[in-house]
Amino acid sequence: MTQIKHQYQPNRRPGELGVHSLNHFALTVPDLSTADQFYKSFGLDTRAAGDRLALHTFGRQEQWGVLVEGSQKQLHHLSFGIFEDDVALFKRHVEDCGVKLLDPPLGMESNGLWFQDPDGMFIELKAMPKSSPDEKQSATFTSTPAGVPGAPKNSQRPNVSPTRLAHCLMFTRDVQAAITFYHRVLGMRLSDRSGNDIAFMHGIHGSDHHMIAFARSDAPGLHHCSWDVSGVNDIGMGAMQMADKGYSKGWGLGRHVLGSNYFHYVQDPWGSYSEYSCDMDYIPVEQNWEAADHEAEDSFYIWGPKPPEDWTVNYEAENLR
Repeated sequence: MTQIKHQYQPNRRPGELGVHSLNHFALTVPDLSTADQFYKSFGLDTRAAGDRLALHTFGRQEQWGVLVEGSQKQLHHLSFGIFEDDVALFKRHVEDCGVKLLDPPLGMESNGLWFQDPDGMFIELKAMPKSSPDEKQSATFTSTPAGVPGAPKNSQRPNVSPTRLAHCLMFTRDVQAAITFYHRVLGMRLSDRSGNDIAFMHGIHGSDHHMIAFARSDAPGLHHCSWDVSGVNDIGMGAMQMADKGYSKGWGLGRHVLGSNYFHYVQDPWGSYSEYSCDMDYIPVEQNWEAADHEAEDSFYIWGPKPPEDWTVNYEAENLR
């Protein structure tokens, strides 16, 4: 008997051009050994790769982050995944949008499409398998029955390791210009915003509520990278894990309004943040999400401690002064 094999394809909007995943972010940092210590403590699989540090999550092949040593911390580029058969279409589309295609930046070997966004940050579009989820990522909460202890002993507390890069929030000089560019050129769509202060955008082929987000500043930069974990318990244990390693400055535990995810942020040695996150809203491939413009009080968090005083400080802008 002939065996019938089913070939499952990732979510895709037929006939529409748009990025499907956030492949990785790239940062320049003053000291790679310091970066290695921070991200390894955070629970990532850090790998030395020549003169740079690659960030992976255990059990997956994707390279979610690239860190290169330089004089100061600076967001270098973002890389987005596109479908293989969209490469030629995207090349023509980017040029039709009046955006100049560029050679890869010095030291970045790539056969992707490269250009710059309105803030001058490099963007790469590269044919890659879809790494963004094809369905809502459920958060786990396990309750034990009566008569059975639920929490592990501190001595047996497991190490928290994120499963994937969820999103990045960047500083931008002009939130509306960023929305327009990433929609027109990359095919992303606005999820929600709060005036000209912050905006969240998703991919059209099935995506978390936001794959990228933008916050207003007087210079570009990285505010935070967000990493998905399995549940609120992992967020809390991740916060303790980092505090035990000496990384106690941050914000959480809390829950956001836009995106609805639970969070805890840990500040890195250069002033930006890495976020443990779970249970974010999901926008299915077949849904046209109705974006809204929210008042400030309805765009931040619904519960949690007060944010740090320097929560909105762009330390990359400080470096440029």
